[in-house]
Amino acid sequence: MNTTAHLTMTSTRSTRMWIFVAATMGLGWYIVDDWIGACAVGVLWLAWRTIRDDDGLPILAMALTFQWVQVTSGVWYHALTGRPLATIALSDYRPMVLIGLGCVAALTVGLAAGMAIIRRANRNRVRTSVSSVPIGWTGLIALYFIALSAQGTLVQFAYELPDLTQAILTLRFVHLALLFLILRRLSRPIVQWHWIGLLMLFEVLLGITGFFAGYREPIVMAVIALFEIFNPRRMQHWVGVGAFGVLLIAISLFWIGVRTEYRKEFDNETFAQSRSMQFDKMAQLSTDWWTNSHSMLDDMDRLVDRMWVVYYPALAVSRVPSVLPHTDGAFVFAAVQHVLSPRVFFPTKAELKSDSEIVRKYSGVWVAGAEQNTSIAFGYAGEAYIDFGVPLMFVPVFLYGLVAGLAYQTLSTRLHHEELRSGLLAVIFWLALYLFERSWVKTIGLLGTLLVYLGGPALLLDYYLNRFDVRRRGDAFDRATEQWT
Repeated sequence: MNTTAHLTMTSTRSTRMWIFVAATMGLGWYIVDDWIGACAVGVLWLAWRTIRDDDGLPILAMALTFQWVQVTSGVWYHALTGRPLATIALSDYRPMVLIGLGCVAALTVGLAAGMAIIRRANRNRVRTSVSSVPIGWTGLIALYFIALSAQGTLVQFAYELPDLTQAILTLRFVHLALLFLILRRLSRPIVQWHWIGLLMLFEVLLGITGFFAGYREPIVMAVIALFEIFNPRRMQHWVGVGAFGVLLIAISLFWIGVRTEYRKEFDNETFAQSRSMQFDKMAQLSTDWWTNSHSMLDDMDRLVDRMWVVYYPALAVSRVPSVLPHTDGAFVFAAVQHVLSPRVFFPTKAELKSDSEIVRKYSGVWVAGAEQNTSIAFGYAGEAYIDFGVPLMFVPVFLYGLVAGLAYQTLSTRLHHEELRSGLLAVIFWLALYLFERSWVKTIGLLGTLLVYLGGPALLLDYYLNRFDVRRRGDAFDRATEQWT
């Protein structure tokens, strides 16, 4: 194909793409009956179009999509069903939705810029890649169950050593990395749906019998593993990914309907320590939920209101700066200072201020707090707005994305073992990027903690595995030489 024909084909594809994007944005505008729908579609397209992983992993795009859902879900739900939502009735939600979309866009651009910087710095360097780590199925499954069974012990041990709490708690996420590796192996070369289904059933049962919604991350890990080998021409792949999406919505709907009554049981210390009692109680609640007369739409309303996390920050946007002034970076700078002063080196560091106290002050609503053993946060976007207002608030969001992109591409380049690389990236960057409602100090702190306590050891492990591989190949070469001589 000559150069002219190639340019013509490229131009045609580009034109078709822009026509498709414009049509989809127009459809979004039509559905919502508001140009905010077109903006939402445009931001989602930007996330999936701009963020490209060298190995085809959609980790970053999926994390940004989850944030996008937290920003826009109520808009789409109300437009499609016409059902009233508390956030729409009690707040001026539109400015906060637009601010949230701006944050997702700024985060996307920052991630893309950070990844591009590292790629440019390594453009003349060939990345060597080893497909798997030298561990078989038996060892991998054994490590998985060891990591899973150690969850409770790690939590208890972590709080007995307050200076090392964060470091120890981070080790819990090793379980997710091992789960991802198992799912990845089960997905290639042929997807073994029956084993994946059984493993997901096991993980979901464990997840819904905990105090928090622990079923979400295993399902996300499965979707990421499937997307890595996703073939849009195979209907089986579409059905598999769609089934996991339906599963996530169905379980979330059930959880939102029973969680209040279920969590009350954790006041009983015996119940909190007994996995069998937790399974029995959840089985009873599931039967009652399914058989008792109740409106699924009411549960769906509550689920969407829980997912759509713009209510409290929307109240703050309406009060700042008309009632309360901007803080000129107080939240962001305090978060950076806190993260750069680890408790292991600064044992007298002050405790974090409750997120609920900040929400009470700036939203004007008395929300549940430390008195009820809970915390409600604005999220990084709300704090950024209180700090700087529009448009300066998008600068720290972009910078956070830039740092995350630099870290992502650095690990992707430096880790040579494909399984180790994909498992680590999936866990670190999903956990660090998917929550819109997380405060600045927890957002920045979690990324730093994961990079130090998971990324650092992974780089060391990869280094020693490389040395092992080189030595093994050298021994094999020596044996082959001896045979020929």
